[in-house]
Amino acid sequence: MPCEPQAALARSDLVRALDHLLQPGLLQDYAPNGLQVQGRAEIRHLVTGVTASLALIDAALDAGADAILVHHGLFWRGRDACVTGWLKQRLARLLAHDVSLLAYHLPLDAHPVLGNNAQLAQLLGVALYDGVRGRFGEQALGFMGQRRADSAAALAAQVQQALGRAVTLVAQPDRPIEHVALCSGGAQSYFEAAIAAGADVFITGEISEPQAHYARECGVAYIACGHHASERYGVAAVGAHVAAELGLRHSFIDIDNPA
Repeated sequence: MPCEPQAALARSDLVRALDHLLQPGLLQDYAPNGLQVQGRAEIRHLVTGVTASLALIDAALDAGADAILVHHGLFWRGRDACVTGWLKQRLARLLAHDVSLLAYHLPLDAHPVLGNNAQLAQLLGVALYDGVRGRFGEQALGFMGQRRADSAAALAAQVQQALGRAVTLVAQPDRPIEHVALCSGGAQSYFEAAIAAGADVFITGEISEPQAHYARECGVAYIACGHHASERYGVAAVGAHVAAELGLRHSFIDIDNPA
């Protein structure tokens, strides 16, 4: 039996719904949030993914997307404004097929239910604390909650299993875990704020050289589980929520990334 055609939604209504949900005006960001590339006026199929890579764009086009929603868009403060190389390739593909690109960076990390941090916490079984106790760091982007484990090594093994990728652990081997701080992506600079907030362990995407020393000296465990792996869940949750609310078809496409 043939599928019913998907109802069309005005592109402006999709942008308005995402802005209302994610409230980008509340955060200072280093990327433009919202509609980055304007495509066709009507949307039926929304594809979500982590990064607006050429591989994601091509996969979205193959899937029949009218709009693509990502966490990492094409434009960042301080980068060269010339449209050459990889940027030209990606823009050319979107423009040739009249497909919109929408990107929300920090607002997608910060949403208390559907954002990257909230969704990562849910996946890992971290019960987030209410109110100010549940947030830390610059612009309160770090999340804090409770997740008991016999040791950081035991928790790291569970994180590795949940995300399906190897993690980096720096920890005292036998210290029990209760208070978990997490901030997805490249949030290694939040480690000291997590320590000050009373964390037993900090979970993020990446680790830089200083954090290993801090972890050893302060006794607070550090788990780096991959930038991409830690940020797969927010954009998919937001896309599914908005699509259900607006009557759109939604597909999440995960382009593997070892980083």
